[in-house]
Amino acid sequence: MRLLVINPNTSESVTALIRRAAEAAAAPGTEIVTDTAPWGVPYIATRTEAALGGHVALEMLARHQPGYDAAIIAAFGDPGLGAARELFPQPVIGLAEAGMLTACMLGQKFAIVTFSNALTAWYRECVAWHGLEGRLAGIFTLTESFRDIGDVQVEKEEKLVALCHSALAASDADVIVLAGAPLAGLAHRVADRVPVPVIDCVAAAVCQAETLARLNPRKATAGSFARPGAKAATGADEALARWIEGREGAVLPG
Repeated sequence: MRLLVINPNTSESVTALIRRAAEAAAAPGTEIVTDTAPWGVPYIATRTEAALGGHVALEMLARHQPGYDAAIIAAFGDPGLGAARELFPQPVIGLAEAGMLTACMLGQKFAIVTFSNALTAWYRECVAWHGLEGRLAGIFTLTESFRDIGDVQVEKEEKLVALCHSALAASDADVIVLAGAPLAGLAHRVADRVPVPVIDCVAAAVCQAETLARLNPRKATAGSFARPGAKAATGADEALARWIEGREGAVLPG
């Protein structure tokens, strides 16, 4: 099995964290292929940045076609997820959806814990898009700045553990979801310091991607995620344009 894990941010250091967490969670024989956005922002924190991330995520998925069994968009707000499920034949998993659905199988309500208050509005809209507002106990964030996105989980580890305890005290959460690709791998390190299950979203996404790839569901030909009709994509990235224009069988130049 070959899983494509794309980081729609430009931070190579975050991709390295994602890769380590993904490989640790993958079953024997599963190959993890990672890729980092060639353009965009170092980490997505706003609606504007999420729109850019969704665009680059579609380009990255198109460029890797057809060489994977399932794909993961490794940014917590799941930028471009709905569009990717419309366009491409393989299962596409979002980091946020995987983490939250896994949490729903372990408790009645989950709390989202993350490292920056700037993420709150986008994360709340992501929860609503997935229809999980009724399962959300709250979004809890650190408020101070951090030095480097690739090192934020190490720098803020103790404060994030304390925030998990504060979230449990302030809400009726049964599960903690550590949100944001820069926190990939942290859940394993802090699990014994938090009295409820702590979800690593990368690990959850990898396990769910493997399951969907094995189930091998057919691509929808009806319903809201059916493939859109072909349409001209003037000026678009060539790999993505082939899919939008219905000519994905064409050979890319070079």
